[in-house]
Amino acid sequence: MLFKIFKNLEDPIYPLLGPNLWGLRNSGLWQPNKGFSKIIYNILHFFVAVFVLTQYIELWLIRSNLDMALRNLSYSIIITICVVKAGTFISWQKYWKEVFENVTLIEKKQQGKHDDETKKIIAKYTEYSRIVTYLYWCLVIATIFAIVLAPLVIYLSSHKLREEIRNGTAAYPDILSSWAPFDKTRGFGYWVLFGVHTFICSFGGGIVANYDTSAVVLMTFFAGQFEVLKSNCEKLFGNGQEYINYDEVIRRIRDCHEHHVQLIKYSKILNSLLSPVLFLYIISSSLMICSSAIQLTKEGTIGMQQVWIAEYLLALTFQLFLYCWHSTNVLSMSLKVDEGVYSSAWWSQDVRVRRCVVLLAGQLNRRVVFTAGPFTELSVATFITMLKGSYSYYTLLSKK
Repeated sequence: MLFKIFKNLEDPIYPLLGPNLWGLRNSGLWQPNKGFSKIIYNILHFFVAVFVLTQYIELWLIRSNLDMALRNLSYSIIITICVVKAGTFISWQKYWKEVFENVTLIEKKQQGKHDDETKKIIAKYTEYSRIVTYLYWCLVIATIFAIVLAPLVIYLSSHKLREEIRNGTAAYPDILSSWAPFDKTRGFGYWVLFGVHTFICSFGGGIVANYDTSAVVLMTFFAGQFEVLKSNCEKLFGNGQEYINYDEVIRRIRDCHEHHVQLIKYSKILNSLLSPVLFLYIISSSLMICSSAIQLTKEGTIGMQQVWIAEYLLALTFQLFLYCWHSTNVLSMSLKVDEGVYSSAWWSQDVRVRRCVVLLAGQLNRRVVFTAGPFTELSVATFITMLKGSYSYYTLLSKK
């Protein structure tokens, strides 16, 4: 049943990005040029943006309570990033569509060459993309359930809290921390806010899941295509024994050059779309991980609360690691492409062709890496540095 559902998400027009496009459309990111659905989705995005403002109002009101402030901050920042992701994707949708369209054209062109090795590489990174997408969706769904069900778990697991609620000395636990112009602690007001918080978690989770998986799948595409290009370069001159006329050799060299130019062009466009968002995310992730760690280790945090916070902390860490790991893969493969030229039978060609080979090797020696703003690259080293920074903040704040 599950495999049948996944199969229905495939799109023959976009063989690599079919499930991701389905997710983007249903989360209101990939919008039509006009129509009723576009209006509805934009209203929902605006509602989420307004809700973020209520979170910061609440943060100001509870600023003297460190525990409550840290809990508010954890959610406020991640929903802010969610709003930024949605806003930038919709505003720059023209460029996202350009990347999607041309990535698909490049892949179909490679598939059309009837090269078994190329098809094997494409099939491998397509399968990997599906695994990452579906597992990430599952992680986000689990996180949403953990956040939404947390108040119920807290209520059922604490006899003291239940007694205080009955006595009127404590309020029902809420999902998120936000301000409301009515009594949100009990009665009708509580259930209204409960519904709002549930919607925010579900809608925001959909945005995060589909934005992140689309970005990671595109990174996987570039790493895979660099591998395809390296393989094509290795086969430029066959095994060195067969005769290949000059025009055919030049055509093959030109194809490899054009392939690389396209990959560089669209990887730069993708980086320009992701870099501002990831810059904000890198900065805020340290604070989110730090505040979650403080809540997790604080005395008085009951067992089920610890499970919930740990799951949330795991999701935050995995989200950042996903970007850093795949950016490192792109960098690694981009640096290996020119090895394909030197592994070819270049020695079997005359001086004219060897000059072209040198020029091609120079062109392929390009470093491709995704960045988080103008200050740092996305890499595993950056991920480790960020974790060290989070630990430093945690050590500082936990002593207060």
